[in-house]
Amino acid sequence: MRFFASCGKGLEYLLVDELLALGCPHATATIAGANVTGSLRDALHAVMWSRLASRILWPLAEFDCADEHALYAGASAVDWTQHVPARGAIAIDAHVGGTGITHAQYAAQRVKDAIVDTMRAKTGERPDVDLHSPDVRISLVIRKQRAILSIDLSGAPMHRRGWRQRQGDAPLKENLAAAVLMRGKWPDVYRAGGALLDPMCGSGTLLIEGALMAADVAPGLMRHEDVPPTRWAGFDADAWADLRVEAIRREAAGRASLRPAFVGRDSDPQAMAPGAANAGASARSRMSAHSQSMTPASPATSELS
Repeated sequence: MRFFASCGKGLEYLLVDELLALGCPHATATIAGANVTGSLRDALHAVMWSRLASRILWPLAEFDCADEHALYAGASAVDWTQHVPARGAIAIDAHVGGTGITHAQYAAQRVKDAIVDTMRAKTGERPDVDLHSPDVRISLVIRKQRAILSIDLSGAPMHRRGWRQRQGDAPLKENLAAAVLMRGKWPDVYRAGGALLDPMCGSGTLLIEGALMAADVAPGLMRHEDVPPTRWAGFDADAWADLRVEAIRREAAGRASLRPAFVGRDSDPQAMAPGAANAGASARSRMSAHSQSMTPASPATSELS
């Protein structure tokens, strides 16, 4: 089976390397993501462990889509009762281009209509719409008059790790921070005894991501805790439970061996306030040893050597 892992543009080849390292049998870079060959368990493994991906999308249907009528017909051909709880809630994320449908929100509305109509006809019930916390999030992509409908296995944007309590101006996304660290070979540097210093740490994203990588903490474990990422009817709960057990074991071992190797400085104490809050939030559940590493630089230590 083939699934899609999305990411920010420019991160595609790093993402491919990460997915292959996670055990996916095959992955190739494409625009803003990677096409991946693997099982549902491989996809869920990526949801748990990928630090670079934005979404993991499991395809349900692909069809020609020249206009809204073709979109409705193609979406109606899917047996949604096999995917969506009858009294659950759905959200549709739509991206369109190169087709007769030019408005993403309208395309999402037509897919919603198809889901509601087909489920009501089969069960007498229909799902609700919840854009913020749906039971099942559905992805629609239309390019060059071809539509792909997928289940969003990640449920929410994967750059949200769950530790960010506050942020400053123009915060660095967590998965972009992870990409910077991977490009700089940070895991190898840490294993060789090196340390991570951010002289303009602000809200602390780079340092916190570096600490989580060093401690071998799975991003999906922080993001979802005890709640599965989706209530999709095809979700493999046993596989997810196994992945959680493995992630918890690895985190415990990583925390036990984690050494103090993270220092954050910033010339603006106000810019550092979010960083202190975020370090504390991550420390309470993951890294208590490093909540004091972010201190404002004094004039005597403002020059780094």
